[in-house]
Amino acid sequence: MPVEKSRPVKTSREIMEILEAYDLTGSYRAAAELAGCDHHTVARYVLLREAGQSPVAREHRARPIDEYVEKIEELVVRSGGRVRADVVHRRITAMGFAGGERTTRRAVAQVKARFAAGQRRVFRPWITEPGLWLQWDWGEGPRIGGRRTSLWCAWLAWSRFRVVIPVWDKTLPTIVSCLDTTLRRIGGVPTYALTDNEKTVSVDHVARIAVRNPEIVEVGRHYGMTIRTCVPADPQTKGGSEATVRIAKADLVPTAANLLESYRRFGELEAACREFCEQVNDRIHRETRRRPVEALAEERTRLHRLPSEPFTVAFGTTRRVKWDSTISVEGVRYSVPHPLVDTRVWARFHGDELIVTAVGEHGPAEVARHARSTPGSPMISDEHYPPREDKSGDRVPKATSAEEAAFLALGPGAASWLVEAAAAGARRIRPKIAEAVALAKLHPAAEVDQALGTAAIAGRFAENDLIRILAHQAGREQAEPTRAGETHSLQPGTSAWSNFGLSSSDDESEA
Repeated sequence: MPVEKSRPVKTSREIMEILEAYDLTGSYRAAAELAGCDHHTVARYVLLREAGQSPVAREHRARPIDEYVEKIEELVVRSGGRVRADVVHRRITAMGFAGGERTTRRAVAQVKARFAAGQRRVFRPWITEPGLWLQWDWGEGPRIGGRRTSLWCAWLAWSRFRVVIPVWDKTLPTIVSCLDTTLRRIGGVPTYALTDNEKTVSVDHVARIAVRNPEIVEVGRHYGMTIRTCVPADPQTKGGSEATVRIAKADLVPTAANLLESYRRFGELEAACREFCEQVNDRIHRETRRRPVEALAEERTRLHRLPSEPFTVAFGTTRRVKWDSTISVEGVRYSVPHPLVDTRVWARFHGDELIVTAVGEHGPAEVARHARSTPGSPMISDEHYPPREDKSGDRVPKATSAEEAAFLALGPGAASWLVEAAAAGARRIRPKIAEAVALAKLHPAAEVDQALGTAAIAGRFAENDLIRILAHQAGREQAEPTRAGETHSLQPGTSAWSNFGLSSSDDESEA
């Protein structure tokens, strides 16, 4: 029986050269001579092309694992595409498969690819309209002083205008404050506000229907918009806000990728968020090909009017800031920033903390946060007060007469002497001042000033102390300084030890 020769496998480039040779010659044999192959090979590839089939497609050759492909497909379908290749290999080996595990892995990968292609979800793009949708979501912020922060990330779906606000917590009053600030930055109110299903928005789910928090419903009514929640696992309603969170975290949270330094104060994070919003809203969006700030100007014509007063019911109880920049809550005084003196603020307790909120030009904002205290133990923060004036200027002598001016003109030593002498309660200061001025006429003024400075340091304010110090300074300058020589040392010697123990040895010898 003759042995059938296997046909050589042509590469894609060789097949294209064969077809090109046939197109030039129009003959199987002539093309075969040009391409260096058999004319039957040329005819086979030409017929495949004319039949609409890919001439470069590989012919499937029978493999030992083909008998077990149906079993592999069954295992992949039963596991939802999650079964491991080694598990499949053990199963088909027990059924009689004698091939290697590498062959099984390739077959399982092919079956999984076909299974995934049939199970892939297809999403219709969300085409938004101006003035309809606002979305917000939360991102994990950087730690400041070992404490966690959160990033409120909101965006208008049509104009792609983003607002990022750092906060300490995600309570309902904080959400209301961030929402009001976002709407005031936008300059209007959209029809819908879309968010995730956190407990502050949806208190429960009944038959997969979200039950709204009554307080958040009141917030929506105050601003004239409807609060809605995203459908779980639906990128059409969650993709935009999650992208905003991802971009904000990449630029604001210190990581090894962006090389940002850690934030020492919360104010630094607030400044970084404002700068981030200015950057992303002023650069061209890759999808709309417009700057979001320009698109926002067009979208504002479709937004509703913003209420003049924010929703303050959730901020707590009102308090009037006293002239000492404090408020009183449950008999305890808590400090607030000094520009809020004689204004109204809102205070509420969240756990063991008191949160103070004030409404300014840009909406409500948290202005102070203190640990809860008890009566008699006020909570005062130095950063809430302006820098204290330097009182050291009150201790600088200022002349009020000609005699005092002549004395202070001697130099800084004279001023120091006067301050220290007055603090020590020295007697007859005025006559001593006159004596110092008289001595300055007999001696250089610099020497007298130096003597006064020495007296101030040593506390020498008695009679004639200044004259003695001057004399000492003059004698020290004339006397030759004593210097240690090589032949003399102040270190005690060891000659005293030479007689140590002699008395005891003499007594022993006599005995």
